[in-house]
Amino acid sequence: MSRQLNLNLRKSKKKYLFIGLGTMGYPMAGHLSQNNELELFVYNRTRSITTQWLQEYNGFEFQFDQLLKIKFDGLIICLKDDESIINVLITQNLIKYLKKNSFIIDHSTTSIDLVHSISSNHGVIKQNISYYDSPVSGGEMGAINGNLSIMFGGPNKKIKIITRLMNSYSNTIVKIGPSGHGQLTKMVNQLCIAGLLQGLAEAIALGKSFNLDMLKVYEAISGGAAQSWQMDNRFISMINDKFDFGFAVDLMIKDLNIALKNAESKELNLMISKNVLNRYKKLSKNNFGKLDTSSLIKLFNV
Repeated sequence: MSRQLNLNLRKSKKKYLFIGLGTMGYPMAGHLSQNNELELFVYNRTRSITTQWLQEYNGFEFQFDQLLKIKFDGLIICLKDDESIINVLITQNLIKYLKKNSFIIDHSTTSIDLVHSISSNHGVIKQNISYYDSPVSGGEMGAINGNLSIMFGGPNKKIKIITRLMNSYSNTIVKIGPSGHGQLTKMVNQLCIAGLLQGLAEAIALGKSFNLDMLKVYEAISGGAAQSWQMDNRFISMINDKFDFGFAVDLMIKDLNIALKNAESKELNLMISKNVLNRYKKLSKNNFGKLDTSSLIKLFNV
C-alpha cells in the first residue's frame, strides 16, 4: 500500500532509492519493498507508473529537490540506456542524495564507456561511492518471479550488503571481476541468445515448410542436445506466432551494437551476430521493434 512521505522516518532503517520502474524494474523494486529492514524510495520518469507501484507495494515516492534532508545508503538503477543514466546521475545530480561511502547498483545494460564515466565521476570519487555494473538476465518473468541471474563487476567491498539486496529478486548472483566485467558478461549473454534464437527461427521455419506437427517436434527434441532456455520458453510461442514476452527487438539492437563495438576493438569478426543484428534491424524497420526477440521467425514466410 502507498504511504505519505514522513521525513521523520525511523533512523535505524537503511534507506535505498530505486530508479526505473519499467518492465524489469517494477517487479524488482516490488520484491525489494518486502524487506522490512529497509525503507525503499522509488522514482520513475512517468509519474503515473510510480503512483501505480505505490498502490501495490510499500514505499515512498522520490522527487528531485524535495528530499534534501534525506541521504540514501544506496541507489539501485534499472534504466534503458547510457543516456538515461547520465541524465539521472549527472545532469540531475542524483549523486548529491547519496551518503558518503554509499553505493550504486546499476542493473541497466550499458556500454563500457558508461561504466568508466560513472566510476571516474568527481562526485562518485569524492563521496567514495562504490559503483557496481550489475546487468541482469532472465527476462520479464524472471523479474516477476524473483529468480533473475545477475552478473556484476566492481570493487570487493560491500559485497555482502549488495548481495543481500539483490537476493530479493534473483537466485543467481556472480561477481565476475572489476568494474566493467558485469557489462562484458552481459554482452556474452546477449550474443548467445541472439544466435540461439536465429537457430530456433530457422529450425521452426524448416519444420513448418514440411508441415511437421511442431508440438510433436518439440516433444521429441526438447529433452535432447537441442534443449535450451530459449527452446523451453519460446519454441511454442514462436510456432503460435506470439511475441509479447518481454525483452524487445529494439533493446536487443542496442545491446548487440554495444557487443559488436567491443568485439571490433579486439578485431573479432562475429559474423553470426552481425547477421542477426541486421535481421533485428529489418524487423524494427517494419514496425516490429516492440515485439520480443523471438520474433525473428517473422522474417520467414511460413
